[in-house]
Amino acid sequence: MATSFKSASGLKKVRGLGSAKSGVHHWWLQRVTAAGNFVLGLWFALSLLLMPNLDHASVVAWIAQPLVAVPLMLLILSAFWHARLGIQVLIEDYVHAEGLKLISVLALNFFILGTGAVALFSVARIAFGA
Repeated sequence: MATSFKSASGLKKVRGLGSAKSGVHHWWLQRVTAAGNFVLGLWFALSLLLMPNLDHASVVAWIAQPLVAVPLMLLILSAFWHARLGIQVLIEDYVHAEGLKLISVLALNFFILGTGAVALFSVARIAFGA
């Protein structure tokens, strides 16, 4: 009397041995932000290479253009989000004390949020004029 695959799978879930399915979402977000970072990073690098002059005034004038400020802000969002996801995985894998793990993830979130906000504000300030 063989049990069906469905019931064995259900038994695993009841015992807590089934997939929590939260890792797939995290993994997928890492891949999506990595792809975004690649495309936007390539745009950023090529744009800088094609600029005739990299002095402060030229770069500020370049960032002030809407077609530059928007992708630059998207790059900032994607890069900071990707960094947060990757560092969170490192913390979860290598910090074993639950209290320290929680504090580390909270500190990471505050750091990423704070530094990302400063970066976005800087671009917005240039784009909208100081």
